[in-house]
Amino acid sequence: MPALPRWGALALAVVLPAAGLLGGCAGSGDRLANMVTPYRPEVVQGNVVTREQVDALKPGMSRQQVREILGTPLMTSLFHANRWEYVFTIRRQGVQDQARHLTVFFEQDRFDRTEGDEMPTEQEFIASLSSSVKDVKVPELEATEAQLERFPRARAEADKASPQPAAPPAGTRYPPLETPGR
Repeated sequence: MPALPRWGALALAVVLPAAGLLGGCAGSGDRLANMVTPYRPEVVQGNVVTREQVDALKPGMSRQQVREILGTPLMTSLFHANRWEYVFTIRRQGVQDQARHLTVFFEQDRFDRTEGDEMPTEQEFIASLSSSVKDVKVPELEATEAQLERFPRARAEADKASPQPAAPPAGTRYPPLETPGR
């Protein structure tokens, strides 16, 4: 058997073990790709509109009143000035995508009617966000008369507890923040 040059022996010493390692890993690449799933970020677009919000709309409301209840519409059009489009989509990893559409119609700048998908209640929407959340109680967003009566008094007591800094004496002059010419 003829002798290999020195560089040939060095090449064989590096290439043969590397080829053996790569050959042994050939099947594990597929298994690794199946085990690891890429991160899919949560994408939320549009306005969350619930059944309670739609039920609060009354014929004859102004555009501003509708905006206060539903929020700013996702789409408005110069060609269709008498309607607003509310679209909501959410894409989350491991959960089925959600998409809802609601069209609000106006007659002479007054609310007329809505068309579109049936909107979920607040309770149903919260339940759809996470399968681990069960029987979530949505808090009431209304204050009772007793709660409203306590607020101004509590605010006045907090103002008394932390006195306001005294105003500087009249005629006080402060140096300029920047020196002229710089």
